[in-house]
Amino acid sequence: MEEGIAALIDSLEPEIEDPEEETFLLFSQQIPSLNLGFIDPRASTIEVTVDQKDYTIHQSPSILSSNRAGGTTGAVIWKITPTFASWLASPSNPLFTCSNLSASSSVLELGCGISPLSALGLSSRIARYVLTDQPYVQRLLQRNLEENLPSSGASSSANSSRSRGKKRRATTTGGHGTPAAADIRFVTLDWETDEVTPSLTGSDQVHSFDAVVACDCVYNQPLVAPFVQTCADACRLRTRDSSDEATRPCLCVIGQQLRNDDVFETWLKAFHTSFHVWRVPDAALPKELQSTAGFVVHVGVLRQEHLQA
Repeated sequence: MEEGIAALIDSLEPEIEDPEEETFLLFSQQIPSLNLGFIDPRASTIEVTVDQKDYTIHQSPSILSSNRAGGTTGAVIWKITPTFASWLASPSNPLFTCSNLSASSSVLELGCGISPLSALGLSSRIARYVLTDQPYVQRLLQRNLEENLPSSGASSSANSSRSRGKKRRATTTGGHGTPAAADIRFVTLDWETDEVTPSLTGSDQVHSFDAVVACDCVYNQPLVAPFVQTCADACRLRTRDSSDEATRPCLCVIGQQLRNDDVFETWLKAFHTSFHVWRVPDAALPKELQSTAGFVVHVGVLRQEHLQA
């Protein structure tokens, strides 16, 4: 096993063998009532802090309360989001201390909603961060990037193309901060209709990702299968990448609020089928992200038998 991956695994809880047991362990403890988990679903702006930096995030209560087909939950900020972003950006994060992420790394986020907080938190620590979600979040996400990126805002361009297969390729909006900051861009990606391809990186030189992250995307039974499939497809890009830098497997890092044990168990069973799975111990997380606070973070590595589609 690659040295960095082995070191990371040593820093995590033992590998999960039984999803039902993991579900029981997490939900049998005292979990505070967090309702649905919004910070403030009625506010049009939210002030948050990530990695000791303050950000103003615009959100849309009207979209959240609308009957839009395809969902509306990405229109506002969730409680886990700034805490998860701060943990990702922390120098003590085992992803960095075990050298799984570095200044040359590329990260893909699934289901970002209107929040670029994880991208902003990591912008000075990695090379490339790709935010993805459905098109309805793009306007506010772009505004939040433009107003919060250091020195210069995000430039905007969109191009759409269709794949030859059943699924369509994604639409990209590019953004760049200061020269020392990561290349941050938004790409529309629908888990049920879009194809995961190397073009997601937005680079001719980079064809895969070092990590795929998702924050509070597990809340709905019908979304579990397409979400897990997209996680696997995105991590599988690494196996087709022949570049010298693509020697380590892509990690899948999932943070979520502990809401419903049935939905969580459905997700974990599906995720466990495709991935080896470990839980990040509470001792390695900020207090606000620990299981006793009602949250959990898991790390997955694609199983050998799922490396090829």
